[in-house]
Amino acid sequence: MFSRPKHMEFVGSNILTIVTFTPAAGALLILFYNRAHARSIRTFALIITLLAFVFSLYLVARFDSSNPDFQFGVRVPWMPSLGIDYSMGVDGISLFLILLTTLLTPLAILASSSINDRLREYFIFMLLLESGMIGVFASLDFFLFYVFWEVMLIPMYFLIGVWGGERRIYAAMKFVLYTMIGSVLMLVAIIALYFIHGNATGTFTFSYPQIQSALASGRLVLSPAIELWLFVAFFLAFAIKVPLFPFHTWLPDAHVEAPTAGSVLLAGVLLKMGTYGLVRFSLPLFPHISHLFAPLISMLAVVGIIYGALVAMVQPDMKKLVAYSSVSHLGFIVLGIFSFTIQGLEGAIYQMLNHGISTGALFLLVGVIYDRRHTRLIEEFGGLANRMPVYATFFLIVTLSSIGLPGLNGFVGEFLVLLGTFGVNHIRAAVAALGVILSAVYMLWMYQRVMWGRVENDRNASLADLAGRERAMLVPILIMIFWMGMYSSYFLRPMDASVMKLLNQTQAGRVEYARDLNTFLSAQRRARSASPIGRSLKTRSASPIGRSLKTRSASPIGRSLKSGCAGSQQAGGADEVVRSALHVFAELTTPALQPFLRLRPIGLALRPAVAPPLLCEEGNVLASK
Repeated sequence: MFSRPKHMEFVGSNILTIVTFTPAAGALLILFYNRAHARSIRTFALIITLLAFVFSLYLVARFDSSNPDFQFGVRVPWMPSLGIDYSMGVDGISLFLILLTTLLTPLAILASSSINDRLREYFIFMLLLESGMIGVFASLDFFLFYVFWEVMLIPMYFLIGVWGGERRIYAAMKFVLYTMIGSVLMLVAIIALYFIHGNATGTFTFSYPQIQSALASGRLVLSPAIELWLFVAFFLAFAIKVPLFPFHTWLPDAHVEAPTAGSVLLAGVLLKMGTYGLVRFSLPLFPHISHLFAPLISMLAVVGIIYGALVAMVQPDMKKLVAYSSVSHLGFIVLGIFSFTIQGLEGAIYQMLNHGISTGALFLLVGVIYDRRHTRLIEEFGGLANRMPVYATFFLIVTLSSIGLPGLNGFVGEFLVLLGTFGVNHIRAAVAALGVILSAVYMLWMYQRVMWGRVENDRNASLADLAGRERAMLVPILIMIFWMGMYSSYFLRPMDASVMKLLNQTQAGRVEYARDLNTFLSAQRRARSASPIGRSLKTRSASPIGRSLKTRSASPIGRSLKSGCAGSQQAGGADEVVRSALHVFAELTTPALQPFLRLRPIGLALRPAVAPPLLCEEGNVLASK
């Protein structure tokens, strides 16, 4: 047998490092370029991003679809005294997200032809941004993940703030402030997890696989209160990044003011970091809390789907319309994640890829027309198909992809998400399906007003059709649109093993958590009944007012409320689960709020309303005494 060359072994064992830091190395080399050599800088930046794409194809070619564990792993001690490692790896969940990043970045470089001011700095930030995005998807150490998460913010801040539109400073500051709030919460949760794991196992480490293994084996057990707060911290960081309604207000400003390349990478990759974080960290680390709050989070996702579509429908600006469509499409991803079904979860991951391809292409197409007319207002156009037939054809295919036409990439992801959600909650899936109809309304209506009709604006009469550079950046996207729509199994098969492993982890953790939650809530109720506040409440129940309340519960109205409660118990449904989640939240937050309730007299008056008996079933882990 022939042995593999040593240089091939080196590449294979360090491929993730090569893919991640090739753009950063290119950014360092651009520093030595003369500012006057603009063409050379553009060409060199494009070559570097294409090299990163070629290296990432090695991951796909060598990936073992039957292996659910992390592959191409590399682990080197970085700060051993603190338990920090340079640890990277990919599985079926992160594999194609890295490929999506390396595919869109060279296309964004091609879309930067209108950038002429501070060109060297612009491409340095673009390449650093690519390294940060790849690092987020490949990191297996919490500290390393957080470093890449923050590194990614700096280039995007400057891309928006320096090369953006008229309100670029406002949009850049809003983007950073929103994201930093979530990042700080996540950092606190990471540090807390570090010390909790160290105290429980004797090993202080930021290694995600080690912490996950300790949770799965029972060597590390999070109390219900701690798990709740850690979940909330991680979830808020990721929900802001998605962005999930109602944390979405930074997104339209950032999209509209960013340059075309910035909008492509923001929509195509950066937003996926939020949904990736939910899948990678929130579900496996905090399984029962994720299940418990799934109806509430799914409700926010459905609201985001409908809200984003309705707001997009009335936008006069094409770029802002596409921005609000992202809010709607990302709601489908969150809905699929919290369906906890293999169809929903794989559909959500697939939809991450679809959204990156379709919405990235829409921003490229809007950028093409903006470079010619320097306006994005829909009313300024009309009849462009007469002057730009190739452009209109590309735009039509991407539009149909965005609305989920069967045979194109958008259909597969949305179908799987709705299929998985329908098995969990019929009403939720039906309402979400309205978002598909609304997306067809606002996208086709926009296309009709821009492309069809007569050319009534004289400034549109002389518009040139797509140039060779513009066709070169759009053709790869069209290939992906048809390939992902017709041969979806090529992308879904590598996900199967990793998604099944994730679902098994969440189910096992949910069963273990329910056992611990019974013990915890019982102890909390005993402690509360023995506290001065608890004795005060018991005394109050024996007072005339308390006897009056008991008498009222025996009245016809009280009996009606009891019968209604019993009926809701038999019916079950999402309302009961939401009430359960709120009740458990009140139970778990009581210890943290206790000092404030003691200090403020009004707190004592509000205390009985914090944890009412929201479930009627006695003996249930969520039932109140």
